[in-house]
Amino acid sequence: MKLFSSILVPVTLLASFLVLGGCSERDASSLTDHVGSEPRIGEPQALASGHSGFTAPSTFTTAANQAVLEQLPFADRQDFEDAQRGLIASPQSLVVLGAEGDLLWNQDQYDFIEGDAPASVNPSLWRQAQLNNIHGLFEVTRGVYQLRGFDLANLTVIEGDTGLIVVDPLTTRETAARAWAFYREQRGDKPIVAIIFTHSHVDHFGGVFGVISAADASAQGVRIIAPAGFVEESVSENIMVGTAMQRRASLMYGQNLPKSVRGHVDTGLGKEPPMGGSIGILKPTELIDHTGQTLIIDGREFIFQYAPESEAPAELTFYLPDVNAFCGAEVVSKNLHNVYTLRGAKVRNALLWSDYIEEARTLFGQADVYFASHHWPIWGNERIQDFLKQQRDVYKYIHDQTVRLINQGYTPKEIAETITLPESLSRTFSIRDYYGTVRHNSKAVYQWYMGWYDANAANLNPLPPEAAAEGYVKLAGGSEQLLAQARTAFDQGEYRWAAELLNHLVFAQPNNDEGKKLLAASYDQLGYQAESGPWRDVYLSSAYELRHGPSNKTVNIADAIDMLREVPLTQFFSAMAAQVIPEKITGKNTAINLVFTDIGESYLLFFENSVLHHRSLEEGDHADATLNLTREMFFKMMTGQAGLKDLFFSDQLNIDGSRIKLAAFFAALDKPNGLYNIVTP
Repeated sequence: MKLFSSILVPVTLLASFLVLGGCSERDASSLTDHVGSEPRIGEPQALASGHSGFTAPSTFTTAANQAVLEQLPFADRQDFEDAQRGLIASPQSLVVLGAEGDLLWNQDQYDFIEGDAPASVNPSLWRQAQLNNIHGLFEVTRGVYQLRGFDLANLTVIEGDTGLIVVDPLTTRETAARAWAFYREQRGDKPIVAIIFTHSHVDHFGGVFGVISAADASAQGVRIIAPAGFVEESVSENIMVGTAMQRRASLMYGQNLPKSVRGHVDTGLGKEPPMGGSIGILKPTELIDHTGQTLIIDGREFIFQYAPESEAPAELTFYLPDVNAFCGAEVVSKNLHNVYTLRGAKVRNALLWSDYIEEARTLFGQADVYFASHHWPIWGNERIQDFLKQQRDVYKYIHDQTVRLINQGYTPKEIAETITLPESLSRTFSIRDYYGTVRHNSKAVYQWYMGWYDANAANLNPLPPEAAAEGYVKLAGGSEQLLAQARTAFDQGEYRWAAELLNHLVFAQPNNDEGKKLLAASYDQLGYQAESGPWRDVYLSSAYELRHGPSNKTVNIADAIDMLREVPLTQFFSAMAAQVIPEKITGKNTAINLVFTDIGESYLLFFENSVLHHRSLEEGDHADATLNLTREMFFKMMTGQAGLKDLFFSDQLNIDGSRIKLAAFFAALDKPNGLYNIVTP
């Protein structure tokens, strides 16, 4: 997982010269809509507005969700027993506020998730949401404890001979500090001797400074253990397109939705990412770079599996032979994961992922305890073996059947519509579509091998959405005729077709209120039927934006400055090159020097052919201007923490050469703000 991982690198001109960065202040308020009167499945209801504008579940939606109840073994309560096993204590209230009182985490707002599923929530997703609601401090096995429900992920604590080994310290300093304080209340305040980062997604390392400061970690000789490539992958994946990822993540995680039976209920992986807070990172002192690597950490033996390019670019799992316990990190979890994530990222290798699961199953075949970075544990060797086989096979089945259909000439949409899991997999809750789905994972496998083009010439150079939409509206005989067709489809419960028609109408006529209302209502029903938490959130967030417009919330990049300090300067320069506005530099060959006075590094940035290049400064290089500054001032500028006054009067920055050309240089760089439209043009 990776929300809040989006690192924005905005660039703008401030007065007559340089300022990099600056995001608008986050609006940390969140909607609440805890309505207890939502009918349960099977109870009659009418289609009427309510719940912050979300329409009621239709009879078609009610019937579809009722069918799910009849298809799956809901009488099996083993997961609920496992999720509650070992509970030591739960906090009476679990709300985390930021330094300025802004709401970062509120587990309490999910108290409405109890009893039978309402008609507006797929009962399988409702079941997963109930399981993810079980929170507190748990004993997994001797000397292994987990804090669940303090963040999207779990924080695991392994007690050694003299101190504590912390595994995956959550997303933000604030949520991790709350979890850590609760652990110490229950188990005492022993020193931290080691920290293990299982992989390079921010919900597993960003909160490290909530459990220990960088200074204390260094002074106390805390061992920092991570997979090879951890820092590079952690800080770099979202540099280029972090703005777009964050915008899309706002839909995927339902950041603007009410927490209610007609809003956000769960991500499938956990409740939700934190709504803000500061993130950091510590550089590893030891790297895991091969499977079978063994370390003795404070008297306890750890056997590691190195699993790069699986669920994350850098990832490990480990085994504790003294208690026969296997930590699956996020290579395995109690849902079908994403081979492609809807927020946007590089596609993952489903076949390699499956191979890693089989390797772990055989390598750690004696395990009689399983725990991971999300969800709840499993006890018993036979149950663990079955679980790992099912996890292994669901990714391989999707891979193999997608490849088979590719070679029969099927397109991505056709494959997604064709593939169904065998009954031995489809009735297993731990691989249901709560986070990833069979449909969009099969498209990811297609993309892995074949790319975006499906070989149909009509799709080689199609019209952009607005132009195509105008053509479809004209073909339908005008907006009223298209709207009538869509209304008929809606009334017949054909919500996918209604949404396809209405999307054309809205893109052709973005001010068509009737079209937007019916499209939003169609998205409501699709969301209510979705088993996947992200699918539900995407549909309902799209409905919300049709009714209310996009949110004005943006990420405060200053919250990530502790992590940004680990980003190589050259990656920032590459990101700057991807922000060049060609029209502003046509025919210009401006060059500037960036001289970092505190670290002894200097770089030449120059335009050629409307492309921004960078390289280390060489003797004899000519520049129109030179910016002398410290690395710290550079990061303050990047995060908007240094304003015009700071720049003019700071002894960490001075300019030689042409200020006019320096200003023009940075004026040619775009400033993405992540507030663009998605569901309308």
